[in-house]
Amino acid sequence: MDREKFEEYIAEAVAQVPASVRNSIVNVAFVLEDDSRAARQTEEEISVHGSLLGLYQGVSLPHRSVSYSGVLPDKITLFKHAIERTAGNDPVRIRLLIHEVVHHEIAHYLGMDEDEVRAWEQRRKKR
Repeated sequence: MDREKFEEYIAEAVAQVPASVRNSIVNVAFVLEDDSRAARQTEEEISVHGSLLGLYQGVSLPHRSVSYSGVLPDKITLFKHAIERTAGNDPVRIRLLIHEVVHHEIAHYLGMDEDEVRAWEQRRKKR
């Protein structure tokens, strides 16, 4: 899938986040990288069979203090090739997986741990 379409799907996924959540996303860069790397134990990521699909790096909202200012943006990275492989290069599955990864990483930005993120994902899927 070409990079522009992939980026379009990322923007679409962010736009579908409920407005109450989306409005709290401040100073966050969404980045698309071609290749992923092995996940580190300390990183909050979404991976499938050890393949890193997305990664949140930054200070989650609940951990910010009043002195939180003048910092570089938090970063949500999606790994293009890993997502394409996991989705079997099927454009429909790629789009769905991008949405899942974006929502997963936003949940980490909001301060959810992995168990909370998985529970949130299950509630989203039921709607």
